[in-house]
Amino acid sequence: MVKQAGRSDAKLTEIGARPIPEFDGVHEVWPRGERLTAVRRAAEAYKKRFTTQGQVRAIKSVDIAAAPYPVKYAFHDAVSVPALPLISMINRMIVVQYDDWNGTPRTLVFEPTVPDGSAEAPFYRNLRTLIDRIPGGHLVEKLVLSYYNEPGDVLAQLGLEPGDIDFCTFDHLHVQDPRMILGSSEVIAGETGPRRALFGDAKMLVHSRELATLQSLHPMQWAWYVDGGLGGVAPEKFVTFDGDIELGQGIALLWTPGHTDGNHSLVVNTPDGVWVSSENGISLDNWQPELSRIPGVWKYHEKFGREICPNANTLEDSLDQYDSMIKEKTLADPCKADPRWLQILPSSELAPRKRQWPVVPTYAHGGIEYGEIEADLR
Repeated sequence: MVKQAGRSDAKLTEIGARPIPEFDGVHEVWPRGERLTAVRRAAEAYKKRFTTQGQVRAIKSVDIAAAPYPVKYAFHDAVSVPALPLISMINRMIVVQYDDWNGTPRTLVFEPTVPDGSAEAPFYRNLRTLIDRIPGGHLVEKLVLSYYNEPGDVLAQLGLEPGDIDFCTFDHLHVQDPRMILGSSEVIAGETGPRRALFGDAKMLVHSRELATLQSLHPMQWAWYVDGGLGGVAPEKFVTFDGDIELGQGIALLWTPGHTDGNHSLVVNTPDGVWVSSENGISLDNWQPELSRIPGVWKYHEKFGREICPNANTLEDSLDQYDSMIKEKTLADPCKADPRWLQILPSSELAPRKRQWPVVPTYAHGGIEYGEIEADLR
């Protein structure tokens, strides 16, 4: 079992990061209506400071794979299209370069999903079995599953070496196998020897509650995590934190619990303003249901008077997830191309495929890119 490091100011200083005081205590405010108000006000206050602290050096996203996902989960049961039980979500890897608070240039990889590892999560194993039993199941699989790039190949495309990466992180660890990223001293089933780390000596930044979840799964969480995904992983490969932290100029990891206890969101400041990325939703329709043309999503907003429509495969705490999505909406700036929409890039985004109509994103950014990713920053 991996021992949690916990958060200390000394540990954060060591990686050039620091805590964000604006959010201290907001997730303990009671009653819940007042907590939502506290979260919103804290996000407004932090945004004013965050935007004055500089921008990231560069950021670029690259598509990894399109994976199947049940429509009923994607929009909290708001959408019902019997002929379309599954849609595709595009997993994207984002590379960010920034200067930490010690003045050290850093390279972070966000969402480096390894499809072979994700396939071992019970949810996807069970889904694969179900598809195999359907007449013409192989055709269904072709419609919803696509592979574009492996994380290691993305580095090569960007002119980077594994040793150029300082940190990697996922917004949460659903269907992720840390062994695939950090390496393992044990032999993974189906392999012939210990797995090497994908990004050299890079550390994985993970919220302490998320790592603890993977160490001790509840039955209601079991299907979404890769059991045994920590086997043989050296404890020092993890850097854990609590609450909200800013890694450096123009980049923060905000604690956004609800989807999972340890969910966190990537927030970056760019020449076009602030962007947010997480899997609390799979399209902008989740955060802005009042603008959605996906059948059922606008009605969900109107009927319940809710500002958001959550991605709801797991509802560890639906009220927390609601508050977290408001936190994200408050931080994100309007899109330059169409100011009606916010600069929120789902870490797994609903694919804009015509064959999924009418469950296609009303608006999609399709990725993010600012500046030039550089090799050997130091």
